Amino acid sequence: MQQKIWDADTAQRYDTPGTGMFAPEVVGPTVDRLAGLAGGGRALEFAIGTGRVAVPLAARGVPVTGIELSPAMIDKLRTKADEAAIPVIVGDMASPAAPGEYTLVYLVYNTIANLLTQAEQVACFRNAARHLTPGGRFVIELWVPELRKLPPGQEATVWHCEPGYIGLDTYDVLHQHVVSHHFRFDDSRQAQLFRTPHRYIWPAELDLMAQLAGFELEARHADWAGAEFTAESRSHVSVYRIPCGQ
Repeated sequence: MQQKIWDADTAQRYDTPGTGMFAPEVVGPTVDRLAGLAGGGRALEFAIGTGRVAVPLAARGVPVTGIELSPAMIDKLRTKADEAAIPVIVGDMASPAAPGEYTLVYLVYNTIANLLTQAEQVACFRNAARHLTPGGRFVIELWVPELRKLPPGQEATVWHCEPGYIGLDTYDVLHQHVVSHHFRFDDSRQAQLFRTPHRYIWPAELDLMAQLAGFELEARHADWAGAEFTAESRSHVSVYRIPCGQ
């Protein structure tokens, strides 16, 4: 399913240079934090995509390797960096092995939710642990499920609305599944729809997955700049660490 979603057409439209998740105020703090957490070692990005984070992180002097399911997304990455600069292993984030060891493994922009079962998400943590040196870190950026906005009997929430774009999520609360619907439109009567399925994860559940893989929670913030995580936070950046004794 995921390979069909992240096809050549999606890869071609994915990058929005200078705006959205490619805006400097979004990418800059992400790269700053990851460069610091790498601690002078090598980094591995799960679901590297078109290199939104990996390319500027490598430019900061951090050696980056990626794992990516979509050949089309890798092709787009290759217009920015060749295999020697940023090696990429083809596969999902739950099982493939990348050569060598790393001080940092990271997953950005909610990507762990692309794994649609709890078992796959736990396997992702274990895969991260296998790649890390003692004391190494696994960093996850993830949204907080907005179920407080979902009154009884309602299955959808609008999470973003601006001229030319509406984003809404439909929830299956029994299975912790959500489908994100992205509607783009202009002054005509036509609209484009792009949909992606996810399995949402509560922060406490994420922490338990980490424990099963041998991690300890080191820090959790509301954003990459280190803002306090509160009950009102819509997302979080969680840093897990392999104890040095392991």
